Amino acid sequence: MQRLDGKRIAVTGAAGGLGVPLTRLLRERGAYVVGIDRVDCVGCDESIVTDLSDEAALASLAGRLADETPDILVNLAGVMRFGLHEDQPSEALALCYRVNLYVPAVLAQAVSAPMRARGHGQIVNIGSVLGAIPYPWFAAYSSSKAGLAALSQSLRRELAGSGVAVTHVSPRAAKTPLNNSDVNRFLAITNMKADAPEMVAQRIVEAIVLRRQTVTIGWMERLYAIVNALAPRLIDNGIAPQIRRARAEFR
Repeated sequence: MQRLDGKRIAVTGAAGGLGVPLTRLLRERGAYVVGIDRVDCVGCDESIVTDLSDEAALASLAGRLADETPDILVNLAGVMRFGLHEDQPSEALALCYRVNLYVPAVLAQAVSAPMRARGHGQIVNIGSVLGAIPYPWFAAYSSSKAGLAALSQSLRRELAGSGVAVTHVSPRAAKTPLNNSDVNRFLAITNMKADAPEMVAQRIVEAIVLRRQTVTIGWMERLYAIVNALAPRLIDNGIAPQIRRARAEFR
């Protein structure tokens, strides 16, 4: 089993439903984990309590990460928006795009130059299969995660040859509090699989250790992502029965 002994890893969203098992597994591999969240990350070696929705707090965090640059940055924190796009309050949309895309961009910017200067490092962005297979009722979430995938690919190409790796992981749904009752009903109606957080966390750790470029969890999801990129109408037709069932439930 490959280890992470001595690696200092900063993880946003470390106190969340996926963050808790992820930080535990990283520590079991020997890493020193700095948890970043709105509350104390009790399972981490060190906690940074901050509000990523606040611009001054984000700037302070970025400055701290630039000065005390970790070996690995994991952008895990995320916000889910579910429902018709036309019904979403503008402030809710702003928060979704901010936490899912803007915050990872700012923090990646903060650590990129120091990592490049020392010749090693890793930026890990946790996206979603909904970024590659956008679903209705998830317009803001899907598009913010699609942007995160593009950010990851751009950074990987910018940092090629520098010793700094960029890893993008796309989980499918996980059984965490991020999913409210409506989301869970949608998953049931559409027969979409939700994975145990521990399994997702294990896949993320594997991607970190192996310095993988991209990981999509689920063989069917990988196939659908490829088809959606090449022939999106096939996906339109394939998910039409799911959408009809969901439309009867969610207006």
